[in-house]
Amino acid sequence: MVTKLAWRNLWRNKRRTFIVIAAIMFAVLLSTVMDSLQAGVYENNIKNMVGFYTGYAQVHQKGYWDDQIMDNTFEDVEGLKKEILANSHVEEVVSRLESFTLAASRKKTTTTQLIGFDPEAEQALTKLKDKLIAGSYPSPEDRALLIGEGVATKLELGIGDSIVLMGQGYHGVSATGLYPIMAIAKFGSPELNKSVIYLPLKEAQYFYGAENRLTSYALLLDKGSAVDEVVADLQQRLDTHAYEVMNWNEMMPWLLQMQQADAGGNKVMMGILYLVIGFVIFGTLLMMIQERQYEFGVVMAVGMKKRKVALMTLIEMLFMTLIAIVSSFTLTIPLLWYFKENPIQLGGEMEEVYQQYGFEAIMPASLDPSIFYYQAIVVFVLAMLVYAFSINKIFRIKPVEAMRH
Repeated sequence: MVTKLAWRNLWRNKRRTFIVIAAIMFAVLLSTVMDSLQAGVYENNIKNMVGFYTGYAQVHQKGYWDDQIMDNTFEDVEGLKKEILANSHVEEVVSRLESFTLAASRKKTTTTQLIGFDPEAEQALTKLKDKLIAGSYPSPEDRALLIGEGVATKLELGIGDSIVLMGQGYHGVSATGLYPIMAIAKFGSPELNKSVIYLPLKEAQYFYGAENRLTSYALLLDKGSAVDEVVADLQQRLDTHAYEVMNWNEMMPWLLQMQQADAGGNKVMMGILYLVIGFVIFGTLLMMIQERQYEFGVVMAVGMKKRKVALMTLIEMLFMTLIAIVSSFTLTIPLLWYFKENPIQLGGEMEEVYQQYGFEAIMPASLDPSIFYYQAIVVFVLAMLVYAFSINKIFRIKPVEAMRH
């Protein structure tokens, strides 16, 4: 009976009910959008720097990550690949041979990172082919380069022009070669864009004098959240005296630290927002109780216990909070989906800051379900806490005075 009465009470004064629902709905919408944009920026940074460059996990020869020289490469063994692929979360093992080289045109010279890659496997991991802006994607047998747009701009070169590469190969051999540009790609990370050159793996091994040798296996996982489980499993499967298995947190700790520092500042902002939300709900609820003094006085005078009046208002609050949260998500999800597909482009000083750290200057939204669960729980708890502070108003009501009021 109390539940039915509470539901009917909501619609006896539609204006008051809509004000409360609108206040809570706006609070949920604002906090969800802020949290989603923050999470979207983090996900995009990880996607650009981790999902594209390092992979979520890698296998190296023991000691390679601390001393990344060509002598710390390992032999490409089919049995090792099979052992890695035995993990159910590993979908592809991407072979790479990486080192730094000097790249020169007739007019200019720059340092670059030369990556020997398997075109088919790399496409599965990084969608490299989809990033081409000119030329055609190399095949495994090609003796030609795929370069970043920034490298092409630096060296003032285009498709069909040649680049001289110079570096140090395996066991100290001199690595020198002249290669034509077959493709130009534009990457999400400005830092990668101006420093990366790709050469098909067989030719890269020949260039470095490191036949059948690799610097790493980059792992394509079915889901990024499984990375710790995969690393722990491979450390059990593989000979850890010969190989090391690392996740992206270990390979790029600065990225995680940067996000944690940024998240700390955002938590302060979200805390202030929640405080404002709490006061809005508190003021609205007090207004509702104050307006209903006469109504509460009447129902108490005819015999309804104060605890039942309090329970009735609690149920009303639950109904309004639930309606507000559902309505907010109904509006928010299409909005966030739009910003996920069409990210906000940053400009001016913000763009310069992002590019300084090697990040793409965009703010995409995230549709991670945990964002919506978290916001719903936080706002719901806030509403209940505010109600707990306001309920004493009901227990202090004196029916006679309330009816006179």
